[in-house]
Amino acid sequence: MPAVVLSAATLGIDAYLVHVEVDTDRQLPSFTVVGLPDSAVRESKERVMAALRNAGYEWPRRRVTVNLAPADIRKEGSAFDLPIAVGILAASGQLRPSRLGDFALVGELSLDGALRPVHGALSAALGLKARGTHGMILPQANAPEAALAAGPLIYGVATLTQAVDLLEGDCRLAPFTADLDALFNPTLQHEADFAEVCGQEHAKRALEVAAAGGHSVLLSGPPGSGKTLLARRLPSILPALSMEEALNATQIYSAAGLLPADQPLVVTRPFRAPHHTISDAGLIGGGACPRPGEVSLAHHGVLFLDELPEFKRTVLEALRQPLEDHTVTIARAAFSLTYPARFMLVAAMNPCPCGFLGDSYHPCTCSPSLIRRYRARLSGPLLDRLDLHVEVPALSYPEIFARQGGEPSAQIRQRVEAARQRQRARFAQQPGFFCNAQLRPRQLRACCALTGKGEELLRAASTRLGLSARAHDRILKVARTIADLGGIDHIQAQHLSEAIQYRSLDRRG
Repeated sequence: MPAVVLSAATLGIDAYLVHVEVDTDRQLPSFTVVGLPDSAVRESKERVMAALRNAGYEWPRRRVTVNLAPADIRKEGSAFDLPIAVGILAASGQLRPSRLGDFALVGELSLDGALRPVHGALSAALGLKARGTHGMILPQANAPEAALAAGPLIYGVATLTQAVDLLEGDCRLAPFTADLDALFNPTLQHEADFAEVCGQEHAKRALEVAAAGGHSVLLSGPPGSGKTLLARRLPSILPALSMEEALNATQIYSAAGLLPADQPLVVTRPFRAPHHTISDAGLIGGGACPRPGEVSLAHHGVLFLDELPEFKRTVLEALRQPLEDHTVTIARAAFSLTYPARFMLVAAMNPCPCGFLGDSYHPCTCSPSLIRRYRARLSGPLLDRLDLHVEVPALSYPEIFARQGGEPSAQIRQRVEAARQRQRARFAQQPGFFCNAQLRPRQLRACCALTGKGEELLRAASTRLGLSARAHDRILKVARTIADLGGIDHIQAQHLSEAIQYRSLDRRG
């Protein structure tokens, strides 16, 4: 009689149930896996056969057929080793199948019967929780991660034998529980601090505004002016992750196989800084088996693109959709995946190819045509989607060697969190809105009403700078954030003035 073992697999960061059906019949010995398996699943025969024999079990001298249902979804990875092995034992009468229906099993087998960790354990546990599954058996290394779901009872086992004993009731193993209070510590200190940055008060103020409203930033300045230094300290002034945000980020890192073994939960906002040679698939996500790209790995955190004009144009243009929709959809012939991508984009660039345009300490050697070609690498639609354009000038000698540092990140973060609290209160009746950068046209009109003087100022700026409708809306959002930082309910002329001067590239145009 066929044996059925419940398992789970991930498609993107979403999980779905897989029924591993195993049948043995009296024909010439063979092993067949059906149900759209990839090469890693097909190779499970050798791993499962060696693991069963080395663990003291017998490989049935019959034809073994394994069906992974639903059969119309491609199965990938090595997580089906454990359920296939248990299914073979149940179908051949070496395991009592009475408790198989109570547990879902995932795990990769080594040749000696030990269990190795797999990707996507948290997503699988969350999927099983939604379906009311009683328990889950998986490798010990994945137990702390899966227990974060607070769903099915999580049993981390070290070997195939231990899993079989647990299913037969011969092993009294307590379910693993996660201590969220110990894991989730939003008061963790950042190694980088704004107190280490001397000078550049204008740029630090711009990053404070960006952090308070979740706005994207473009830093422009000569080499050595501190653009990278400033960008790497931005996470230290962002509000702490909420538990929901931490779980979302952990799901992505788990699906990508990037979750550290000693850190089952992502507790600080991600900071991703890919090199400018990155491909479209590396930044956005993709591949034969679509994996999350850098924009998704930066979910709820910061994506830093240094030397922005050096990135391939196709890569930069691919950023336009996630900047607007906060998701990435990867379409294939048979399916499509959607990954979340709600990140703060921070980009840095030189004002010209040599980097010294406008620098009072070094002469620029670039011709006007060369400068135009350099800036033309960034399209107008992409620049429109960047809320703040900030000039970072070269530091003078006294600023470089100043002994007194700047304001600590902790003090700046207090103001940022106060501004975010005002925004959360404003959007309390609008689920899914957390900061001003998310404002849509309808909310923009309601939250960013201007006085007569403010309308006149914005009209004059739009006419003089030739602002697009999108740039106009970005200025309003930034002005709303500046007012929130000041604890003021209505946008005033000085808030608009500051927001307008954060459009330096528009002023150049």
